[in-house]
Amino acid sequence: MQKYNLRLGSHVKCNKINNYLLGAVEETIANNANALMVFTGPPQNARRVDMVNFFLDEYHQKRTEHGIEHCDVVVHAPYIINLANTVKTSTKEFGIDFLRKEIKRAEQMQASVIVLHPGSSVGGDVQQSLNQVADCLNQILTEEQTVKVALETMSGKGTEIGTSFEQLKIIIDQIRLKDKVGVCWDTCHLWDAGYDLSQNLEIIIQEFDQSIGLDKLLCIHLNDSKNNINAHRDRHANIGYGKIGFDTLLNIVYHPQLNNIVKILETPYVNDKAPYKEEIEMIKAKEFKDCFNGLVEE
Repeated sequence: MQKYNLRLGSHVKCNKINNYLLGAVEETIANNANALMVFTGPPQNARRVDMVNFFLDEYHQKRTEHGIEHCDVVVHAPYIINLANTVKTSTKEFGIDFLRKEIKRAEQMQASVIVLHPGSSVGGDVQQSLNQVADCLNQILTEEQTVKVALETMSGKGTEIGTSFEQLKIIIDQIRLKDKVGVCWDTCHLWDAGYDLSQNLEIIIQEFDQSIGLDKLLCIHLNDSKNNINAHRDRHANIGYGKIGFDTLLNIVYHPQLNNIVKILETPYVNDKAPYKEEIEMIKAKEFKDCFNGLVEE
């Protein structure tokens, strides 16, 4: 029988108050997690602190001491990058330049994956947007880079692209350095885009494997959803408190074909506190408990 390798963590804070990466790994350890994801700066703007201030040596030492491998470290690219905008050339050019810099920052912290929202067409032609994302990535990716770019599955809010496996395949098929790209599933986004994870998980896995390949699934964002399926709204819920449900999410975590894929929680704070320690405990125990005492917002 195949041994299950649970690689589970959450988005953790990485800022000056919490000593940047040192605080991020300490929070991860306190959550009894063995994986983590960070932004290297504010997700909504381009302000960045030089990585020399990130306590890199202390971070690597503590990460290694606690058995957190570099392959379990994920960076999320900022939301301000929109490679899909064919309407405004300056937005595309900014995205190319900034993603190059973010990849370098991710490499400095020895992350394995940088997750990227494919972007929004902002009223432009969707096919052209998909083609442009591929073209931009071909300009960005290099043979020497160690970090892989994972295109995130999106809910279809507004003019988002990347809302189906077919759209992601169109992008990936055009990438020259295919070993440098893959996909990040977001369970809330998949559900909101119309993928019924509760009834059709086996079919969804098979569809992804046949169209893109499970070897390209680099990361899973594990989130419940506040919405009914196919809502195209992108409203994350805490594990077991949404429409997807605890059992379905547990099936995803422990599915044998999804073994050895790092899984990251991005669920809402509860009463201004991170919920990840309690959620990780439930997932490890394979048992849902209402551990937030009625504080979770519906």
